[in-house]
Amino acid sequence: MVYFSSRMLLLLLSVASLVMILIALGMEHWLMLEPCPLCIFQRVGVIGGGSIALIAAIHDPRPLGLKVYGTLISLALLGSIVFAVRQLWLQSLPADQVPACGPSLDYLMDVLPLTEVLSTVFSGDGSCAEVSWSFLGLSIPAWVIIACLPMIVMTIWATYRPRLKR
Repeated sequence: MVYFSSRMLLLLLSVASLVMILIALGMEHWLMLEPCPLCIFQRVGVIGGGSIALIAAIHDPRPLGLKVYGTLISLALLGSIVFAVRQLWLQSLPADQVPACGPSLDYLMDVLPLTEVLSTVFSGDGSCAEVSWSFLGLSIPAWVIIACLPMIVMTIWATYRPRLKR
């Protein structure tokens, strides 16, 4: 049986995050799918989780540090899941209940404090409720959830399992 060290699992997590972002960028630039504000915050969580995983892999901390890194990675990925669930909920609304489209995220970031931007983005708008692409009957936020859940499980496994001797 192959035994992967926590360091290897963290590297795998960072590569998985990179692949997710490359897919998102490919969909944006080749399929011309403009990301809505909720999509952008999902990306931020994936980038954050992958970056923290890469830093943790390079640092290769002792067990307590590994738990701290694992918690931060899980929280970042969980943030992506929360935004994806919110977007799925908006996509499930009947057309007459979908919120009106609001200003762009760039504009919001320029004129509002971050807490208000987060509140506005989380309430969603019409662009977040659009299903512009699906695969196997699932829209993009559903695929984000499907990708992030095993990454969180892998993070927990890498963080809390017994470690090899150094």
